Amino acid sequence: MEIKDVPLWQPIRFSENWEQCSSSKLDAILPSWLRKRERLKENANEYTVFMDRLKRQHAIETGIVEKLYDLSEGVTVTFIKEGFIESYLQHGDTNIPAGQLMAYLQDNLEALDFAFDVVKNNRPLTTSFIKELHQLITRHQNTAEGQDLFGNRLQIPLLKGAFKESENNPTRPDGTRFIYCPPIHVEAEMDKLVAIYTELEERKMKPVVLAAWLHHAFVAIHPFQDANGRVARLLASLVLIKHELFPLTVKRNEKKRYLDALELADRDEPQALVDFFSEVQKKNIEAALSLKLELAGSSFEEVAEIFSRKLEQQKQQLEEERQKQITENRLHIFDFCSSVLNDIKTELESKVNGNAKFRLGSCRPGNQETMHYFTHQIAAYATQFKYFFNRNFPRAWFRFVIELAENRKYQLIITLHHFGYDDTTLAIGAILEFDSSNTNEQASELPTLLPLPIEPFTLSLQSDPTVLERTLEDVKSFLQNVVTLTLAQIASEIS
Repeated sequence: MEIKDVPLWQPIRFSENWEQCSSSKLDAILPSWLRKRERLKENANEYTVFMDRLKRQHAIETGIVEKLYDLSEGVTVTFIKEGFIESYLQHGDTNIPAGQLMAYLQDNLEALDFAFDVVKNNRPLTTSFIKELHQLITRHQNTAEGQDLFGNRLQIPLLKGAFKESENNPTRPDGTRFIYCPPIHVEAEMDKLVAIYTELEERKMKPVVLAAWLHHAFVAIHPFQDANGRVARLLASLVLIKHELFPLTVKRNEKKRYLDALELADRDEPQALVDFFSEVQKKNIEAALSLKLELAGSSFEEVAEIFSRKLEQQKQQLEEERQKQITENRLHIFDFCSSVLNDIKTELESKVNGNAKFRLGSCRPGNQETMHYFTHQIAAYATQFKYFFNRNFPRAWFRFVIELAENRKYQLIITLHHFGYDDTTLAIGAILEFDSSNTNEQASELPTLLPLPIEPFTLSLQSDPTVLERTLEDVKSFLQNVVTLTLAQIASEIS
């Protein structure tokens, strides 16, 4: 087999392409999260449970991604919810001894907790800290994979908390060998990594861009004999935690996209990696926004105090300027969607030569006469994508009707509704229905739902104008994608 070397390491730098990376996928919802975060600090019980589960998920998935062990989906869910309890394991749940698995999981969890403590104590990033992190995460791992002089794979003793002393360039089955930083340069490159990171922090580089850069640069150096991926994700998590975001967890089903994004960053095309980091954070934010304050078991005094505080918060939240901004942004988003959908309708009409008819109806935010239309569809949609649909705030919708020959009629419902328990987060969702009965045009519900598996687009109504305008470009792409999927679904049903 011919060996093809792929050099991944170059002297560490922060290139112009990194400087220009957009974090719009996260910026759109970030203001809502920062506001929710302040409220959670006042009563942190449910948030503590949420964060503990995120930590356990990270501890599990980070080892699976690195092929340190396997763990079945079923017991993964149980471990995330209940904790790492060995008795929950059954035959076939993992590919290594149960005791060894539990030790690895505990090491991963303790290393992540260590990163949280470092942030809490405002400890600076140093190479000595990174070595401590490595020692923690490999505490129960005694060997690493190596090669002898003839290229045969074997297990060799693992250096813990110390930089590598020999090359650690992995070779794929197809003969591709990735070349990382030579051991002789590791110390200098790690010092440079820390110096550039510190400078970028002082410049207030966007956290998600900084986390993605630090992760990628660390992996390109590959300073340790093994566990570099696990440490890289912990370093990225440290940056994100410091800025009140969430640990970076790469799930097993996201591994290919994650590795593809890293390879693009190897070619100085980092936007895909920043997008991946942003979307991981966005999903965690969406879950956190749906956290509900649980008061079961609380005393009368505790509930009364919380009730009083919430009344005061509500009074403050209804402050005129904040509500004005939310209302104006909601209307602006509606008007933008209306313009985009009308443009799409016009373009479709020019392409079908009269073989189909298109109609676009709508309900503006808060229209009391028709706002309630499609309520049960929206509720089902929210259940499908596992979030709380808040019916207490104004919502809007568009009905894009597509009529074919033989009285076949479809309607695409684009709905703008509130997401989670906060009043600043808007979701744009899409539901496709088929009218098999040719019902009256004024009917608000059609019976047959068709598959349109597209997650809601979420954004904050408290975004400043500059961020909101950038976000609207993503909204346009979302709507175009929704209509494209709709046409594809209808086309598949045409004989």
